[in-house]
Amino acid sequence: MARVTLDDFADKEVARIYLAGELAEAKRVEEILSANDINYAVEVEPYVRLSVFSSEYAGAAFYVVSGQAEFCKRALFDAGLKVGIEDESVG
Repeated sequence: MARVTLDDFADKEVARIYLAGELAEAKRVEEILSANDINYAVEVEPYVRLSVFSSEYAGAAFYVVSGQAEFCKRALFDAGLKVGIEDESVG
């Protein structure tokens, strides 16, 4: 399976599973999803990093078919990618 566009999921319900804030993190997410034969879409989306000074950044948001979301989040969590998982109930 591979990276697709959100339009390729047009007739399916999708879920955002991960928001990567760094390129290396996004590449790791892609490796894990590909290794598990998951079709996924990536969109650039803004996010705010809270610190002393709140700033807006661009992140890589990963989407999969909703029925695969829990499996994908678990695979990412097990690989140590915890910060960007959309639903913290995985841990």
